Amino acid sequence: MPAALKMPTDSQNAIEFARTVVEIEVEAVSALKDRIGEAFNNACKMILECKGRVVVIGMGKSGHIGGKIASTLASTGTPSFFVHPGEASHGDLGMITPDDLVLAISNSGETAEVITILPIVKRIGTGLVVMTGNTDSTLATQSDVCLDVSVSREACPHNLAPTASTTATLVMGDALAVAVQKLRGFSEMDFARTHPGGTLGKRLLLFASDLMHKGDELPLVSAEASLQELLLEMSTKGLGMAGVIDQQGTLLGMFTDGDLRRTLNEGVDIYKNKAIDLAKADPFTITSDTLAAEIVKIMRDYAQQGPHAINSLFVVNEEGVVVGALNTHDLLRAGVI
Repeated sequence: MPAALKMPTDSQNAIEFARTVVEIEVEAVSALKDRIGEAFNNACKMILECKGRVVVIGMGKSGHIGGKIASTLASTGTPSFFVHPGEASHGDLGMITPDDLVLAISNSGETAEVITILPIVKRIGTGLVVMTGNTDSTLATQSDVCLDVSVSREACPHNLAPTASTTATLVMGDALAVAVQKLRGFSEMDFARTHPGGTLGKRLLLFASDLMHKGDELPLVSAEASLQELLLEMSTKGLGMAGVIDQQGTLLGMFTDGDLRRTLNEGVDIYKNKAIDLAKADPFTITSDTLAAEIVKIMRDYAQQGPHAINSLFVVNEEGVVVGALNTHDLLRAGVI
């Protein structure tokens, strides 16, 4: 091991070093609050007025942070992508149009690869927002808006490796993206549309009609059915419940696995009583256009309110006729919960 490297002699030293890193980075982030003012407001305004896309550029660690900022902007309603400045000077500048806005990141403000393409960016006519730790730099002085992300020190013990500075830049990027998201009125549903593969997207884009069992898969019996017929229907259909309906298919009541246990514990005569006598009248139902997110909320709310949780639901139309059924297993299989 090179002599220059000083490794912690014990675990306690490692813990102390790590806590110092956290303290330095927290200090760097906290310092940003007082710098969020008119320049930040102008940057938000430029992004909102941009007719094209926000093109983020940065070199090295700034480039990695820039890629994340571009991704955050895109997922919160601002079309954005990252361009590597080295590739930009070899043809990728063709991706930038006059309708776009360039967000350039450089801690020193003098990164050669970024400075090289500035004249072309200016010639194209795009706006230029800069995040830098040096507000007197070339990049800062040529910008339309400069956001100060300077730090008093890096978390690196040699004050060299980008650590606190990249954290501060990332937080400023998040602040910018979220502020614009709020000003744009980008809703939870809008967010779901950009994340259809995620849990939130599925919860907000899937409806009961997309998840429910239909037709012969529905566990339904007549009001006059016996308990034996009721249990057979529950067992065959495997949804943990059965619905009691009239001749028109209107839901009259619902019987679940939990109801069976309570019925037996209460000593009810299971031979004399019909399905309509055993089923819970006026059960909670949903419609086919109920969002998956609302279904999950309903189930969780009931679980918190009392001992009788809802694990299965019938889907009915405006006349109360059963058109579908689903349970927690259907929500799990769909990736909703």
